[in-house]
Amino acid sequence: MTDMSERHRTGKTEGEPTAEAAAGRRGARRGGGVAGTRGRTTIADGVVEKIAGLAARDVVGVHAMGSGLSRTFGAVRDRVPGGSKSITRGVKAEVGEVQTALDLEIVVEYGMSIGEVSRAVRENVIAAVERMTELEVVEVNIAVTDVKLPDEEEEEPESRLQ
Repeated sequence: MTDMSERHRTGKTEGEPTAEAAAGRRGARRGGGVAGTRGRTTIADGVVEKIAGLAARDVVGVHAMGSGLSRTFGAVRDRVPGGSKSITRGVKAEVGEVQTALDLEIVVEYGMSIGEVSRAVRENVIAAVERMTELEVVEVNIAVTDVKLPDEEEEEPESRLQ
């Protein structure tokens, strides 16, 4: 008789799950969390390199990016029809799942403090990359490859066409 009264009161027999428990299990099987956390986002090295390149160029005192050789090749590429300026010139990124490390080559304008320009580049690059990618920037290594003198002309390869 107790079995009958228990079933009448709860609508189930002993050992049978409640409607709430069954619904909870069904909900867990469907998605299991907030929609924004389902799946993975991967960020290519080139994406981080573009962000860092633009952020570094925004700093006062940075004349150009890259070593002399890469700037020369870049100038040739820029002159080819359909060619475009390489935003990633002088930037190398290593991207992991949650962290990134960057190596930059910059040319500083003559008269600027290399230490201050480097510090400003590092701060600007870290802020931009972390804000846009949500990756932790573990290091930004900066190599100053040249100083742009006021009377120096831009490095452009001589044209072979006449």
